[in-house]
Amino acid sequence: MTSLQIPVDILPLDGRFGAGPSKVRAEQIDHLIEHQDILGTSHRQAPVKDLVGRVRTGIAELFNLPEGYEVVLGNGGSTAFWDVLAASLIERRSAHLSFGEFGAKCVTSASAPWLDAPHVVKTEPGTVGHFEPVAGADVYAWPHNETSTGASAPIKRVEGADDGALMVVDATSAAGGIAMDPHDFDVYYFAPQKNFASDGGLWFALLSPAAIARVEKIAASDRHIPPFLSLQAAVENSRLNQTLNTPALATLLLMEAQVEWMNQLGGLDACAHVTAHNSHLLYSWAESHELLSPFVENPEHRSPVIVTLDVDSRVDATVLTTILRANGVVDTEPYRKLGRNQIRIATFVGVSTDDVERLMSSIDFVLAHLLGEGS
Repeated sequence: MTSLQIPVDILPLDGRFGAGPSKVRAEQIDHLIEHQDILGTSHRQAPVKDLVGRVRTGIAELFNLPEGYEVVLGNGGSTAFWDVLAASLIERRSAHLSFGEFGAKCVTSASAPWLDAPHVVKTEPGTVGHFEPVAGADVYAWPHNETSTGASAPIKRVEGADDGALMVVDATSAAGGIAMDPHDFDVYYFAPQKNFASDGGLWFALLSPAAIARVEKIAASDRHIPPFLSLQAAVENSRLNQTLNTPALATLLLMEAQVEWMNQLGGLDACAHVTAHNSHLLYSWAESHELLSPFVENPEHRSPVIVTLDVDSRVDATVLTTILRANGVVDTEPYRKLGRNQIRIATFVGVSTDDVERLMSSIDFVLAHLLGEGS
């Protein structure tokens, strides 16, 4: 059965539906080739610094950042930023929503020995908890979109939080695909391999004036902060359109092309409309399907960029995804540690509606054959 051929007229034209690294558009590759002379040149010289500056300006435009907010970048991806958070943003104690793999990893970093034990609101995967004010918490941290489960949490300030408490949001799979108001966060950080269709290895953070003031305060204290984890160093270098150490230039070029395209679409609201439409197609299809159902039960918490669907026990989802992969439809496997019989489909802004519709037809075709109903 794994040799089953899906008819070409229903196969997606581009079969990349992974939760990251994500589909890279051909136009991004063209941009990379057009500017290949930048590759292999010094990141301290004008051509690369100008590139960094264009990316920072494009991101600020995309998110319509208020006066005083800054776009900061550094090396290491979101995994590194969790440690940056512990070293450079949490003063004494943090509070967290943990409702999946990546929220839990942030809690681990925030459990550093120089900090008080974090307050954690933990809920089951596929659900989203909520904050009550926590006395002494100077950071509230949560994922905007839990990539492992496809559950999405709203971005809003915690009512009753201590004065000066920062709202810090992990936006790696959400950024560029879900609308929000920058006034509702102090730190919105992400890696570029999701909606921004670039390679990993960098992190970007949108910082409010309050967050920058906190960074400066901690940097001026006696806390030991390794340079790689110093957000103050990242701020100072970003203002010069550079990073502390060598950035991935190909990633920056891919991101430049994607950010420019997203702004040409109409900015964040337009991008969010695309992801909402495509994810709605999948959720509506699954809700009426005999063999599929949305994993996240509460529609208000269903992600518009990561759609996780449970598969009926009559079908082995591993066989389904294996057949899809053999036909060029890749990375629909679920998050490995979740351990459920399900599929996971990214509907990032670069994924076309036509390919989403073709994917649904392809899955229906495979499911029919797995149940012995296909011709």
